[in-house]
Amino acid sequence: MTATGDAPRERPIAASERSGVLYPDRLARYAAGWITPDPAVSAVVDQYWYVSWMLDEGEQLDQPIIDLPAVTLTVEEGDVPAPLVVTGVHARAWRRTIHGTGQVFAIRLRPAGLAVLSALIPAQVADATVPLTAKLDSRLHTLMRTIAIGSEPAERARIADRAIGLVLAERSPTPAGLLANDVLGELRERIHRRTGPTLAERFARSERTIQRACIDTLGYGPKWLSRRIRLQEVALALATRPDKDLAAIAADLDYTDQSHLTRDFRTATGITPDAYRRASSNLAA
Repeated sequence: MTATGDAPRERPIAASERSGVLYPDRLARYAAGWITPDPAVSAVVDQYWYVSWMLDEGEQLDQPIIDLPAVTLTVEEGDVPAPLVVTGVHARAWRRTIHGTGQVFAIRLRPAGLAVLSALIPAQVADATVPLTAKLDSRLHTLMRTIAIGSEPAERARIADRAIGLVLAERSPTPAGLLANDVLGELRERIHRRTGPTLAERFARSERTIQRACIDTLGYGPKWLSRRIRLQEVALALATRPDKDLAAIAADLDYTDQSHLTRDFRTATGITPDAYRRASSNLAA
């Protein structure tokens, strides 16, 4: 895809893939989809995604999410907190209550993205979903208002490609941001790998340099980032492989043992893996 007007690549978000949505069977109710960004903006944009919903009167869905470590920018309409929103990296699973009717178009940033598009730093939006106003960040607010002009997700993606491309022509990602991009990408790729070079060896940088790049762009070091990505995979395995032994899942994902997996999952979500499986089964029934 190019930024010259070609249609963005778009597809539904499947319940069988790692999206961060707990209880992924609900995705069918949200009309959720991915749109691949233009490669020209890939240094700052990881993914576009969208959801829309229309629930019965009085119905509410409390949707917990273990998202990828990333800052996300959203254009929102309907029964939503605000028309423009910034969501920071959350230390634990966070929740969004869905009700009424609404739609969201989202830009999930790569680690380098926030510093390019915004004057914000990760700490300002950590563990929070913040309305984006001109007072909070006038430059980012102007960008997102431009993207919001589009009426459909695909149109908004095309506008975002062009608008973000113009920003990149004037403001390049920092070396630390690009390093953090590479580190997060490597951590996502190696989730099922048990052997291989250390991050320092892989990128020919010191552990201190890698640690600082990740903290400056996302607020956390690589060990924490790896644990969060692994928890996404745990949640997916629990929801989509209900009969698989928990000890086997722990072994597959290189946990020390089943207790280690249980402890990490409960700390992040507030419930045990078994309780999550029972809840997922009840929702699917």
